[in-house]
Amino acid sequence: MNAVIKELNYYSSFQLVFFRSIGSLALTTLYLKVKNISFWGKKMNLLIYRGLAGVISMTLFFTSVQYISVGSAVTLRYLAPLFAAVLVVIFLKEKIFPLQWLFFIIAFFGVVLIKGFDSSVSFFGVSLAIGAAFFSSIVYILISKIGHQDHPVIVVHYFMLIATLVGGIGSLFNWTIPLRLMDWVLLFSLGILGYFGQFYMTKAFQFGQAYMVAPFKYVEVIFTLSLGFFYFHEVYTLFSLLGTALVIISLSISVVYKIMKKENKF
Repeated sequence: MNAVIKELNYYSSFQLVFFRSIGSLALTTLYLKVKNISFWGKKMNLLIYRGLAGVISMTLFFTSVQYISVGSAVTLRYLAPLFAAVLVVIFLKEKIFPLQWLFFIIAFFGVVLIKGFDSSVSFFGVSLAIGAAFFSSIVYILISKIGHQDHPVIVVHYFMLIATLVGGIGSLFNWTIPLRLMDWVLLFSLGILGYFGQFYMTKAFQFGQAYMVAPFKYVEVIFTLSLGFFYFHEVYTLFSLLGTALVIISLSISVVYKIMKKENKF
């Protein structure tokens, strides 16, 4: 999905958000209809807030890909756990283990390496990707507040519904008519690829132990970097690759450490 977004970066971010969302919305609507699950949900306010935070994050991320490499954008978006750690302390009164702060500092240093030593990297693009990570962290908090009170597909459904509305309205002011059949195929594939990416990640956490599964989320960065290098011919400096490695490794260890600490495995 990330590669398709990069491939279609001559379309406006709102138009990409619209096609990304409407495809998934069709699938969530079908699922809820077949399973006879109410479309309204129980925590409507939180579901709406989650949808708004999600669409802001998505729009910022899609826009960032127009200014920086797709690999760097994906890496920076994974700073969300760092922001979430601060937010859960403030709003949910959760405990952050001291060693986790060290991992977060290392991740922040990785961000400095990605941007600070490469003048060709757009500061604006980096800021957009970091902004996407911040709003993703808000999504984490809201989903935590929703908990098991609403079906997971309801949560995704609200997100896709709001994103479709926002993307559609935003596209009215900057709509590019796709002229190639391949563009239509790629645009509609966004929702399908995104939906199944979320679906299989959810399944992984349902069937596997969280501390074993969580680090594999970051394999997305490796896949995306590879596509960026081999398909889009993006250039990654030694500093940016080192920074990417620091962000991914430190945040992966932080996630595993937190989960195992809670399960008293340390």
